[in-house]
Amino acid sequence: MDVPVQQSAFQDRAGDHSVVLAAAAHGAVDFITARGGDPERVAAVAGVDLRQLEIPTDPIDLRGYCGLFEEAARQTGEDNFGLWYGQQFEPHMLGLIGFIALASPTLGEAAKNLAHYFPLHQSGTRTRLFTRDGLLHLEYQIVDGRIVNRRQDAELTMGMFVNLFRHCLGRTWSPEEVHLEHAAPQAPEEHEHAFHAPIFFGRGSNRLVFRNDQLDRPMPGADPQLLSLLRATLTRVAQTTQLAFKDRLTGEIRTHLAAGEVKFPDIAAALRMSQSALLRRLEDENIGFAKLVEQVRREQARAYLAQRHIAVSEIALLLGYSEISAFSRAFKRWEGISPNHYRAMALGD
Repeated sequence: MDVPVQQSAFQDRAGDHSVVLAAAAHGAVDFITARGGDPERVAAVAGVDLRQLEIPTDPIDLRGYCGLFEEAARQTGEDNFGLWYGQQFEPHMLGLIGFIALASPTLGEAAKNLAHYFPLHQSGTRTRLFTRDGLLHLEYQIVDGRIVNRRQDAELTMGMFVNLFRHCLGRTWSPEEVHLEHAAPQAPEEHEHAFHAPIFFGRGSNRLVFRNDQLDRPMPGADPQLLSLLRATLTRVAQTTQLAFKDRLTGEIRTHLAAGEVKFPDIAAALRMSQSALLRRLEDENIGFAKLVEQVRREQARAYLAQRHIAVSEIALLLGYSEISAFSRAFKRWEGISPNHYRAMALGD
């Protein structure tokens, strides 16, 4: 079964910040508690009202949602919190988008529907299903540039996606590869154990890579009438966002930075603009492209340095510097201190 490029084409229509339907946090309170955390304290730091999680179709701020899992990892001391939360998260727990996938006629259609409708379940997000070199790629990215810390979200979402395939093909199913856009964590061997597949960190996006030889397998709960109803319902309750140009631009810079370099033509193409149109837009909004790239590097450097296990030399490479000395000079210009000094202060050493 050959699957063409499949990408969300929904138009943003309301709101000024990215949101996700509360079903995405199903069971989060119990999971935090089971890991020795205090859900109230975690939510307070993340800026999330736990009452928001009670109605599956209610929208919650996406930055707060990501922060909830980042803070849960910090407070519980479970660095791979999002990984294990996602592994136990079954498709029906996702609410409308999960039931859309489950009601699809085949696994292939379920994957297409997941990619196509996911940005209605979670705005400020890009999802794609496409074929490359004979393999299928189910890709997921947050494109809201204001959300810096999102490692836990990436890992839990990949777990949610894998469990859709396992629902149809059995618990032993595994993808060919799993790609994650963040740096390798402290215990990356846990990821290979969870996904039963090779894991590649520091990639340009989060994605599952898998063969297409079983996509015609019928979904156990296929229901055409229910599928039609669920699609209409999700479209009606969704609150997609119109991201400000600078936030979307920042998001694309952050995405390309994860791949090691940021090139103006690539950013223009990602924004579906010509280079000349992007230049005019930057001038109109008084945005300096090079300055914005440096700002994103600075934010990402701070986030990486707050993680003890990532070597400064690796951070330099992740931010697109060919030499650690160049990164160190840039960081000292930004913060007035060396990366090692900043890390010691951030970690309380």
